[in-house]
Amino acid sequence: MPFAVALSGLNAASSDLNVTANNIANANTTGFKASRAEFADVFAVGAQAIGNGVRLAAVTQEFSQGGVDFTDRGLDLAISGEGFFTMGNAGVVSYSRVGSFGVDRDGFVTNNQGDRLQIFPITNTGTFNTGTLADLQLATSDSPPQATTTTEFGINLPGNAAPPPVAVFDPNNASSFNHSTAVTIYDSLGATHTATAYFVKTATPNQWDARFYVDGTAVGGANTMVYSNQGVLTTPATGSFALPAFNPTNGSAPIVLTADLLNSTQYGSTFGVNTLNQDGFTSGRLSSIDVDSSGVIFARFTNGRSEPLGQVALSNFANPAGLRQLGDTSWGETFTSGDAVRGSAGTSSFGLIQAGALESSNVDLTEQLVNMITAQRNFQANAQMISTADQVTQTIINIR
Repeated sequence: MPFAVALSGLNAASSDLNVTANNIANANTTGFKASRAEFADVFAVGAQAIGNGVRLAAVTQEFSQGGVDFTDRGLDLAISGEGFFTMGNAGVVSYSRVGSFGVDRDGFVTNNQGDRLQIFPITNTGTFNTGTLADLQLATSDSPPQATTTTEFGINLPGNAAPPPVAVFDPNNASSFNHSTAVTIYDSLGATHTATAYFVKTATPNQWDARFYVDGTAVGGANTMVYSNQGVLTTPATGSFALPAFNPTNGSAPIVLTADLLNSTQYGSTFGVNTLNQDGFTSGRLSSIDVDSSGVIFARFTNGRSEPLGQVALSNFANPAGLRQLGDTSWGETFTSGDAVRGSAGTSSFGLIQAGALESSNVDLTEQLVNMITAQRNFQANAQMISTADQVTQTIINIR
């Protein structure tokens, strides 16, 4: 009997050493969660108070937060708080805390095992469909251009200006206008054009003529601007002029501009340009991927535009310790873990996402080394118990 009891103790201590060794071996594994060996005593049914040894009851995982190490790599993601990244591979869903992602040849964001990161896709209204999972695929095509429709001239015209010496306006003769300014605009193909505004003081007090040219071609005629005696624009009442269409020669659609001068003023004695804005942009190539703390993925393009691609889908479980280990620091859903609860970062019980960082292992090396010493002592004590039982048995055998 002592041999069987001591042997169970040896097996238990050996299992404890194996668990501790695995923890120590993965001390530097990204997203690794330490395990703990749990034991239970053994009693035979109907036996007396003396037990039959010990057994390994379970090896449980400790899903405490690991440290966050910053990498400055855009596709490295760390979860600060609860939740798992949701990964998909040909319909098979797995879960991981490892946020070291890359891009495959087709533009899908994957981990080192080729599993694709799952997201909530964006809808036509700009929200995210949290009831559907989709593979995250980076945009590989250029961002399309947008033609300019509105140009805003935030200028100040001098209140003491006199009419120019040359009465007939000529854009090539600086003596025929008081001031001018220009802004770059875009056509439907993303090509650039120069829109120039010329301002001519008339003989009427507080009145100016504004003329607009695109690439040196007149777009409409003189547009009358009238300011109050407080220097505020009163005419046109809307503060803007709808200009005739300008037809570029490169095959693009005609450019139809609205010149917005609502923020123009007539103060002092100095001409000034405060703002020049327009709502068009050229085409752009993908330059970077950004992920905010709520898991929204943005594709940023060289034209300054950014487009949301989706939102990282996080999953959580009522009993994470019940997840089945699949290897490669990933887990699978089981009956014990409960059904996966999906959500986005920063909502409900889900943590936040830190871009440009990875979650390190939660293994405490000092604790594991102490566990190793304890398991070693247990192994030695049980081995000594076998030696003692052997001596007792030998003594009984030697009785004559």
